[in-house]
Amino acid sequence: MEKLSKSKFFFNKIYHIIFGERFNKKINYNFPKNISRIDLIKKLIAKNDYQSYLEIGCDSDVLFNSINTKVKIGVDPVSGGNYKGTSDDFFASNISKFDCIFIDGLHEYEQVKKDIKNSISCLSNNGAILLHDCLPVSYAAQAVPRYKSSWNGDVWKAIVEVRTWGEVDVKTVLIDHGVSIIKKRKNTNLLKLSHNKFSNLKFKDFYHNYFNYLQIIDYKNIDNYY
Repeated sequence: MEKLSKSKFFFNKIYHIIFGERFNKKINYNFPKNISRIDLIKKLIAKNDYQSYLEIGCDSDVLFNSINTKVKIGVDPVSGGNYKGTSDDFFASNISKFDCIFIDGLHEYEQVKKDIKNSISCLSNNGAILLHDCLPVSYAAQAVPRYKSSWNGDVWKAIVEVRTWGEVDVKTVLIDHGVSIIKKRKNTNLLKLSHNKFSNLKFKDFYHNYFNYLQIIDYKNIDNYY
């Protein structure tokens, strides 16, 4: 995740005070304390006998080091993983297919959407793409540019857009700040919105519609879907 100086945080906060959304309500998701993205990813790998794993954004390798697959690639331009570079650089030269892809890189809508599209193009037929930080609790937690240390970014906007695509299915598991799962199969519950400028969606829209926007499911029911 992007590292910012104190001065950058300060100026970004001033920006949001002047231009930001005036909506202060918060969402209480009541995430289970004993289930994390690591548990979910390892469960899907074991259940589906996935042999290859790609991680975008590795940071300190907490997740990357816990994964045991025949092929494992971690992409990060700063720290962690085993490919030192941006996700754009990696995908530009990649010719491999992956069974499981985890996206946790730059948490901004345009880059997340790009990472999703590139991941779909190199995903095996029965593979799964997972994305972290899809359920922000407040405007500040998803505000771009970032001005809080605890930050999800506007990953959720990319997930909302994917929900309008007919060729992939996406649901979001109610754990660990929200983990969305994308599969290459028919979207049988296409999200229909009155506009398609997803970058302009407001947190207020998300607050009132997040359960439908992201198709929330409980971890205990994961076997019914994957």
